[in-house]
Amino acid sequence: MDELALLQRSGGPVTRSRLVRDLTTLGLADGDVVMFHTRMSAIGYVAGGPATLIGALGDVVGERGTLMVTCGWNDAPPYELVTWPQPWQEALRREHPAYDPRLSEADHSYGRLPEALRRWPGAVRSRHPDASFAALGAAAEALMADHPWDDPHGPGSPLARLVAMGGRVLLLGAPLDSITLLHHAEALAEAPGKRFVDFEQPIMADGERVWRRFHDIDSSDGAFDYSSVVPEGEWPFAVIAQDMLSAGIGTAGTVGAATSHLFEAADVVDFGVAWIEEKLGKG
Repeated sequence: MDELALLQRSGGPVTRSRLVRDLTTLGLADGDVVMFHTRMSAIGYVAGGPATLIGALGDVVGERGTLMVTCGWNDAPPYELVTWPQPWQEALRREHPAYDPRLSEADHSYGRLPEALRRWPGAVRSRHPDASFAALGAAAEALMADHPWDDPHGPGSPLARLVAMGGRVLLLGAPLDSITLLHHAEALAEAPGKRFVDFEQPIMADGERVWRRFHDIDSSDGAFDYSSVVPEGEWPFAVIAQDMLSAGIGTAGTVGAATSHLFEAADVVDFGVAWIEEKLGKG
């Protein structure tokens, strides 16, 4: 979408002060610990791009607050590495760079904001290569420290700590299915047929590049088979989130030109676990 179309959508430039007003009206407040997901094009023409949006979020949550994003690792070895011809596997294992929280780019499919925030002065990124997060602000170190190598969406993860700190989830024009925190609900839910994956990625350990094996819920194809409870063509997390809103959980408003939502992290997890166990059966 070109600049003129973005300007027309948002009724002129979306400036930092306008973002601050809209975010405050939505309910974001000083001292908040907030994980946010953004679709920039939905907001309109943001004067200054990601830096302006991060600055506005920082203005609202203040020095006591913290911003958090999901990063992943854009250039991670593919999960299907083990299916490659053996010489290809060996070449990759010999030379693929290790994950580096300072240098490894955030997954491009998550948009521009995760990469912008993880590069921000003072930002802290978690150590897990596949499920990394980044945070900026007063609670950044506490959120990111000692990210569990296995079950990185479960207990002790940055997602679990977000809930424990009374954190919030903010969707800035992002679709409802982008709520990463629902992976924490999947990790906690006791329902039959939970799917797991095991994979290897290179990390640095004691100054050496090593390939480490990881165990996690299947966050790519889904930790559960939702086909019996989610209409064909719809995304499970979008259905769960819409049901949350219908139950009166979360608030909606407009930031720039974008329909946006704000949820309490604990409510998202409690509702998500209950929804999964009710719909799929507890076991």
